[in-house]
Amino acid sequence: MSDESQELPVFTTAADMRAWVRKQKKSGRKVALVPTMGYLHDGHLSLVKAALERADVVVASIYVNPTQFAAHEDFDVYPRNPDDDRAKLKAAGAHAVFEPESLYVAVPGAGEGSNVVGRETQHPDSHETYVTVERLQKPLCGGSRPHFFRGVCTVVTKLFHICEPDVAVFGRKDYQQWRVISRMVRDLDFAVEVVGLPICREQDGLAMSSRNARLSEEARQKALAISRGLKWAEAGVADGSLGAPEAVKEHVRGLIEEAGGKVDYVELLNADNLGPIADLASQPALLAVAAHFAAKDRGTVRLIDNTVLTPPGK
Repeated sequence: MSDESQELPVFTTAADMRAWVRKQKKSGRKVALVPTMGYLHDGHLSLVKAALERADVVVASIYVNPTQFAAHEDFDVYPRNPDDDRAKLKAAGAHAVFEPESLYVAVPGAGEGSNVVGRETQHPDSHETYVTVERLQKPLCGGSRPHFFRGVCTVVTKLFHICEPDVAVFGRKDYQQWRVISRMVRDLDFAVEVVGLPICREQDGLAMSSRNARLSEEARQKALAISRGLKWAEAGVADGSLGAPEAVKEHVRGLIEEAGGKVDYVELLNADNLGPIADLASQPALLAVAAHFAAKDRGTVRLIDNTVLTPPGK
């Protein structure tokens, strides 16, 4: 269906997006969805490429979801460049873009930012229905951002209802998000195949992220301590030299703090269910990191990264 001479369809309402998707399905085409918050980089575009391998048509959504931000976080300064995003998606082979102004009930006189957690208007007509995954959303990012996965699961549920995909493609940089959404799909009987793809990295090892654009030049270099810590652990599990989980976490934490980062968490968990682990020799373990580094505009930038440590022979 891709045609370089044609404009990429951009839909801003749920009704128009759903009608377009249903037309594709009526013609027998398989539909894939790539949900994004925009400010696209090569990691996002790799998801589009993977979606094209799994479906006939690919819809990419661009929406900075307010309900996964708290009032003290970076919703207002989250990088946005929709014109550039559309051009990148067209070049990558996407077939349509869903770019809603809002996915929540419009409250008279209140902007989109009123749906940020802590800014809710409490208007009797405001949005009040949310989706949660009770256990999996609690560790890792759920510790310091307890609101986060409620917002993620709710917006993804809405996107699934509107775009009606057969396949949805996510990046595993947001490893917990991938696991949470997979569990939500299983538990709520969505007829959607959830695909999680490996992390895309810059040449120097930094995990690709839209938030990287907010890092100061100095902080950008210091943030490489995260990927260095992950690589150290990968080498250690490969040669059997890693110690107990607590010692591994402390070493990685130390590398990040020595580089000037403020650690949110460094955790080792069961890679399948995010439960606790006793050792690193008997099962694959997720080593997950979240840390703050200085922003070039204001405040800090929260970066996440991870790797799955698989013992030899497992």
